[in-house]
Amino acid sequence: WSPWRMNYIKRERTPDTCIFCDAVEHEDGSENLIVKRGKLAFMILNRYPYTSGHVMVVPYAHVSTMDELEKETLNEIMTLIRESIRAIDEVYKPDGYNLGANLGSAAGAGIAGHVHFHVVPRWEGDTNFMTSVSKTRVLPEDLCETYDHLKDNWPK
Repeated sequence: WSPWRMNYIKRERTPDTCIFCDAVEHEDGSENLIVKRGKLAFMILNRYPYTSGHVMVVPYAHVSTMDELEKETLNEIMTLIRESIRAIDEVYKPDGYNLGANLGSAAGAGIAGHVHFHVVPRWEGDTNFMTSVSKTRVLPEDLCETYDHLKDNWPK
Protein backbone atom coordinates (compact mmCIF):
# COMPACT_ATOMS: atom_id res chain seq x y z
CA TRP A 1 0.00 0.00 0.00
CA SER A 2 1.60 3.26 -1.13
CA PRO A 3 -1.01 6.01 -0.73
CA TRP A 4 1.49 8.81 -1.33
CA ARG A 5 2.10 7.66 -4.92
CA MET A 6 -1.33 8.82 -6.13
CA ASN A 7 -0.29 12.49 -5.90
CA TYR A 8 2.73 11.65 -8.04
CA ILE A 9 0.63 9.77 -10.59
CA LYS A 10 -1.93 12.58 -10.87
CA ARG A 11 0.51 15.49 -10.83
CA GLU A 12 0.70 17.93 -13.71
CA ARG A 13 3.78 17.06 -15.72
CA THR A 14 5.90 19.72 -17.33
CA PRO A 15 9.19 18.67 -18.93
CA ASP A 16 11.02 21.81 -17.75
CA THR A 17 10.22 21.22 -14.08
CA CYS A 18 12.92 19.88 -11.76
CA ILE A 19 11.56 18.31 -8.57
CA PHE A 20 14.64 19.42 -6.62
CA CYS A 21 14.53 23.03 -7.82
CA ASP A 22 10.80 23.06 -7.14
CA ALA A 23 11.22 21.64 -3.61
CA VAL A 24 13.63 24.37 -2.49
CA GLU A 25 11.06 27.02 -3.44
CA HIS A 26 8.69 25.77 -0.71
CA GLU A 27 8.75 25.99 3.07
CA ASP A 28 10.35 22.99 4.75
CA GLY A 29 8.03 20.36 6.10
CA SER A 30 6.49 17.03 5.30
CA GLU A 31 5.14 18.44 2.01
CA ASN A 32 8.53 19.09 0.41
CA LEU A 33 10.45 16.59 2.60
CA ILE A 34 13.55 18.80 2.99
CA VAL A 35 15.02 17.89 6.37
CA LYS A 36 18.14 20.06 6.26
CA ARG A 37 19.27 23.03 4.17
CA GLY A 38 22.90 23.94 3.92
CA LYS A 39 24.50 26.90 2.18
CA LEU A 40 25.20 25.06 -1.11
CA ALA A 41 23.22 21.81 -0.82
CA PHE A 42 20.29 20.25 1.01
CA MET A 43 19.06 16.89 2.25
CA ILE A 44 15.63 15.65 1.17
CA LEU A 45 13.77 12.40 1.76
CA ASN A 46 13.33 10.21 -1.29
CA ARG A 47 9.57 10.32 -1.99
CA TYR A 48 9.75 6.73 -3.35
CA PRO A 49 12.33 5.18 -1.01
CA TYR A 50 13.97 1.77 -1.18
CA THR A 51 13.87 1.66 2.63
CA SER A 52 12.72 3.88 5.48
CA GLY A 53 15.30 6.62 5.95
CA HIS A 54 16.35 6.72 2.25
CA VAL A 55 17.50 10.29 1.67
CA MET A 56 19.14 12.27 -1.09
CA VAL A 57 21.73 15.03 -0.81
CA VAL A 58 21.29 17.58 -3.58
CA PRO A 59 23.22 20.69 -4.60
CA TYR A 60 21.18 23.85 -5.12
CA ALA A 61 22.99 24.28 -8.44
CA HIS A 62 20.96 22.68 -11.22
CA VAL A 63 23.76 20.77 -12.93
CA SER A 64 23.91 17.28 -14.40
CA THR A 65 27.59 16.34 -13.93
CA MET A 66 30.11 16.15 -11.12
CA ASP A 67 32.51 18.35 -13.10
CA GLU A 68 30.05 21.23 -12.92
CA LEU A 69 30.04 21.25 -9.10
CA GLU A 70 32.35 23.63 -7.28
CA LYS A 71 34.77 22.19 -4.70
CA GLU A 72 32.91 23.95 -1.85
CA THR A 73 29.64 22.34 -2.96
CA LEU A 74 31.23 18.90 -3.10
CA ASN A 75 32.62 19.42 0.41
CA GLU A 76 29.21 20.43 1.75
CA ILE A 77 27.56 17.46 0.04
CA MET A 78 29.97 15.10 1.83
CA THR A 79 29.28 16.85 5.15
CA LEU A 80 25.52 16.48 4.63
CA ILE A 81 25.97 12.80 3.74
CA ARG A 82 27.88 12.30 7.00
CA GLU A 83 25.22 14.18 8.99
CA SER A 84 22.48 12.15 7.26
CA ILE A 85 24.18 8.93 8.35
CA ARG A 86 24.40 10.21 11.92
CA ALA A 87 20.69 11.10 11.99
CA ILE A 88 19.66 7.80 10.39
CA ASP A 89 21.89 5.89 12.83
CA GLU A 90 20.18 7.64 15.75
CA VAL A 91 16.67 6.81 14.55
CA TYR A 92 16.89 3.50 12.66
CA LYS A 93 20.16 1.85 13.74
CA PRO A 94 20.88 0.21 10.35
CA ASP A 95 23.58 -2.39 9.84
CA GLY A 96 25.08 -0.60 6.84
CA TYR A 97 24.50 1.85 3.99
CA ASN A 98 24.47 2.12 0.24
CA LEU A 99 25.81 5.49 -0.92
CA GLY A 100 25.87 6.61 -4.49
CA ALA A 101 24.80 8.65 -7.45
CA ASN A 102 23.30 7.59 -10.76
CA LEU A 103 24.95 9.93 -13.24
CA GLY A 104 22.98 10.08 -16.49
CA SER A 105 19.84 8.29 -17.56
CA ALA A 106 21.84 5.31 -18.87
CA ALA A 107 23.06 4.78 -15.31
CA GLY A 108 19.53 4.81 -13.95
CA ALA A 109 19.16 8.46 -12.94
CA GLY A 110 15.49 9.29 -12.61
CA ILE A 111 16.35 13.00 -12.54
CA ALA A 112 19.35 13.07 -14.89
CA GLY A 113 19.42 16.86 -15.21
CA HIS A 114 20.14 17.55 -11.51
CA VAL A 115 22.93 15.51 -9.93
CA HIS A 116 22.08 14.08 -6.49
CA PHE A 117 23.42 11.49 -4.06
CA HIS A 118 21.52 8.68 -2.37
CA VAL A 119 22.01 7.54 1.23
CA VAL A 120 20.17 4.24 1.73
CA PRO A 121 20.20 2.54 5.14
CA ARG A 122 20.37 -1.27 5.03
CA TRP A 123 19.76 -4.04 7.54
CA GLU A 124 20.97 -7.63 7.61
CA GLY A 125 18.30 -9.70 5.86
CA ASP A 126 16.39 -6.70 4.45
CA THR A 127 16.48 -8.04 0.91
CA ASN A 128 13.56 -10.20 -0.14
CA PHE A 129 11.61 -11.32 -3.17
CA MET A 130 9.28 -8.29 -3.18
CA THR A 131 11.84 -5.90 -4.70
CA SER A 132 13.52 -8.34 -7.06
CA VAL A 133 10.47 -10.24 -8.33
CA SER A 134 7.52 -7.89 -7.90
CA LYS A 135 9.31 -4.54 -8.21
CA THR A 136 7.48 -3.64 -5.01
CA ARG A 137 8.89 -2.14 -1.84
CA VAL A 138 7.44 -2.70 1.60
CA LEU A 139 8.09 0.16 4.01
CA PRO A 140 7.26 -0.05 7.70
CA GLU A 141 6.73 3.69 8.13
CA ASP A 142 4.91 6.60 6.48
CA LEU A 143 7.14 9.31 4.93
CA CYS A 144 5.78 12.01 7.28
CA GLU A 145 6.91 9.91 10.26
CA THR A 146 10.34 9.43 8.68
CA TYR A 147 10.56 13.20 8.11
CA ASP A 148 9.70 13.95 11.75
CA HIS A 149 12.16 11.37 13.09
CA LEU A 150 15.11 12.62 11.01
CA LYS A 151 14.30 16.31 11.52
CA ASP A 152 14.13 15.79 15.31
CA ASN A 153 17.38 13.79 15.38
CA TRP A 154 19.57 15.84 13.03
CA PRO A 155 23.06 16.33 14.55
CA LYS A 156 23.34 19.62 16.42
